[in-house]
Amino acid sequence: MTRRTEWPDGPMEPGAGPESDGGPPEGSASGPGAGRGARPGRRSYGGTGAGFGEGAGRRARSGTRSSGSPSSSRAERGEPRDQRDQGESRDPVEQARNICLRLLTGTPRTRKQLADALRKREIPDEAAEEVLARFEDVGLIDDAAFAGAWVESRHHGRGLARRALARELRTKGVDPSVIDDAVGRLDADREEETARELVARKLRSTRGLDRDKRLRRLAGMLARKGYGEGMALRVVRQALEEEGEDTEGLDEPF
Repeated sequence: MTRRTEWPDGPMEPGAGPESDGGPPEGSASGPGAGRGARPGRRSYGGTGAGFGEGAGRRARSGTRSSGSPSSSRAERGEPRDQRDQGESRDPVEQARNICLRLLTGTPRTRKQLADALRKREIPDEAAEEVLARFEDVGLIDDAAFAGAWVESRHHGRGLARRALARELRTKGVDPSVIDDAVGRLDADREEETARELVARKLRSTRGLDRDKRLRRLAGMLARKGYGEGMALRVVRQALEEEGEDTEGLDEPF
């Protein structure tokens, strides 16, 4: 640490200047009073621009950081957390648009599913209708395409019959005429072929049971998947006959 020297009244010694420890800046008055009065000015050499000294620089930098975060300012204004996280605006149309886009990402949805989601989020009806209509215009909502894909996927993957498929589409808010058109593409022959495949896969697990119990299990499985009673009985009866079962009296309704 440099020891401060008390300067006597009179001219400065040669070599003293702004860069000398303890010396006053060039051009300032010398003497004990002037030397002590110049100390605050000497500390100001560390800062540039607005503010003085190291503390002022820290305050300026801190202010810049705190004002540059949009999420922090939204939090300070008291906006809901989900709105801050999702970057939603206060415009209900923009909110509705963002909600629908998120729900449609990776998963097709019907118009009713999206309308229910907007209502749950308390989006005004007018804003919701505007966004839903626009999405339909550009093809982001297409209930007919949704129904067709649903029928194909659920019949192929789960073996569901037309009756079960229509019931599922009704719960998703698809218009009845659109449902009829979608399930109508699944003809009776293909439906019966799928029923035979389902029974063939299940048949082995029923071996060892009496005939009537096998009938109830196999026909019940088809009924839960939406197959009619007449088709279920016919398909199960033929499968049991192929295994050598006596099917006498199995034409009775179960």
